[in-house]
Amino acid sequence: MTINCRGKLLDLSAPKIMGILNITPDSFYDGGRFNNEKAILKHIEKMLHEGADIIDIGAMSTKPGAKMISVEDELQRILGPLEDIIERFPGSLISIDTVYSKTAVEAMEIGVHIINDISAGRFDEKMMATVALYEAPYVIMHMQGTPADMQIHPAYENVVTEIFNFLSLQADLCKQTGIADVIVDTGFGFGKSVEHNYILLRNLKYFSNLNLPVIAGISRKSMICKPLKVSPEHALNGTTAANMLALLNGANILRVHDVKEAAEVIKIYEAYKG
Repeated sequence: MTINCRGKLLDLSAPKIMGILNITPDSFYDGGRFNNEKAILKHIEKMLHEGADIIDIGAMSTKPGAKMISVEDELQRILGPLEDIIERFPGSLISIDTVYSKTAVEAMEIGVHIINDISAGRFDEKMMATVALYEAPYVIMHMQGTPADMQIHPAYENVVTEIFNFLSLQADLCKQTGIADVIVDTGFGFGKSVEHNYILLRNLKYFSNLNLPVIAGISRKSMICKPLKVSPEHALNGTTAANMLALLNGANILRVHDVKEAAEVIKIYEAYKG
């Protein structure tokens, strides 16, 4: 399986790593850490050195309870750093985490390769057409509600089939709009209880029936922290364990804060597969 990232091919015959860069003051784990050019570029260099295949950059916190910022505020936060990043690391695959088509346009004009949308096109009716126009891969994620209310009593009759049906529908809309490469994300932690998250993790292989690459974004989330009774700062070992389970259940891409450890998980996974 290969995806065309605006002229750069990404081979998914082996699992890949998407390294997270949050340039936000309030993200649940690393908010405020990367608030200047030097810190941002140093962290990206570190992630690339450790084995990141994609760098995913976000300027709006989507942790539980977070309120969405305006597109103008998002652009003010992200455009300067993006220009610096693409100038400094011209050969790297860059993804932008946004729900706004205007941000997507500005980012792709600078040189971003992938659009990662937690709303799967539901928050901005122009998003899918924009991604199609720029011939970019599009990550669509399931979320029940919005970040502000998604963790207030999330409920499903069947969490696996409901999310599968949603992603199938949105993927079809993407194809009809002209998007060639769609990647799906079940949205661990986005409108799911801990139990819902582990049901999804056990059944992740079911989503391979969509015949699309699957991203697992588990890193340091509450589904790790709550069973272990730890804070996100102490959730690396649990994240590593959960990432291995995701790979064994068919994940193609691990979206992580800690690239070195994810790369080691993939090496052990590949050795196990033989």
